[in-house]
Order: sequence, then C-alpha cells, then structure tokens
Amino acid sequence: MDLKSKIRAVPDFPKPGILFYDITTLLADPEAFRVVIDRLAAPYAKQKIDKIVGIESRGFIFGAPLAERLSIGFVPVRKPGKLPADFIEESYDLEYGSNTLCIHKDAVSSGERVLVIDDLLATGGTMAATAKLIQRLEGEIVALACVIELLFLNGREKLKSHPVFSVLTYD
Repeated sequence: MDLKSKIRAVPDFPKPGILFYDITTLLADPEAFRVVIDRLAAPYAKQKIDKIVGIESRGFIFGAPLAERLSIGFVPVRKPGKLPADFIEESYDLEYGSNTLCIHKDAVSSGERVLVIDDLLATGGTMAATAKLIQRLEGEIVALACVIELLFLNGREKLKSHPVFSVLTYD
C-alpha cells in the first residue's frame, strides 16, 4: 500500500515555511491505519519489550494499538500539567519552538525494555528528550520508532546512541 498517498501535506502550518504532514487522512482509512501498525510491530514482534512509550499526542494514536498488538503496557509521555502523580520532566527544542515533556516517576522501572513511538521524527528533539526521561528512570531503550521521518532535518543525528525505525521517510 502506498501510505504516502494517504498523508495530506499542508503548507505553512503551524507557521509560514513549515510543511506539515497531516496524518488525519491516513487515520481515516482503516486499512492504511492497520498497515502502519503492522509495519511498526513487525521489527519488534519477537523482541523482549516491556513497554511502549508514546509521545503526546499523536504518539498515543500509534503507541496504544501497538502496545495492544505486542501484548505489553503503554506509557504516555505528556506535556506539562497533564500528569496527576509524581513526575520528572525534560525540556527540548523542536523545529519551530521549544517544549517540555513529563513522565510519571513510576512509569518505567529500572531495567525495563522500552520502545518509544511518535508520529514524526523531525529535528529529533522530542525523541531525544523522551529518551533522556527513560534513561533517568533507568529504563533500557530498545528503539525509537515513528511513522514519518523528515530526513532533510537530520533528526537521527541527535539519536545516534539508539536504533531508529521509520515507516515512511521524506527527503
């Protein structure tokens, strides 16, 4: 299936000069969504993974069904003000600004093997911040995976110490 044909490109969103890859059109197609989850699951189906960590908010869309598919737990990484219990946080830069991510202190235990999922890998800041959170909790990162990778932004450079998997890439 040509998954790229299911993704809408929106120019100048969220600000001028940014080309936004809109996954809502892919999500509206149940077969395309299933194929994405299949492709995300395939490399990890036989690996020992304890938890999926999904990054707010679109990482939840792919991470939760992937966790169900692999029969493992799901952990949300959230923006500030969203988690009710004790948490740690990490700030980072992204393609068009900066942000902070948080995770509950008890979400990942020492030695747990974690697969991080997000919809998009651009400059790598979001994934790198999430990896730092997991490492601070003494979790072991199996891989960082995404649906779309924007190769021209060189996000992998920030993630050299971890395997990265992308379903789709754009040059």
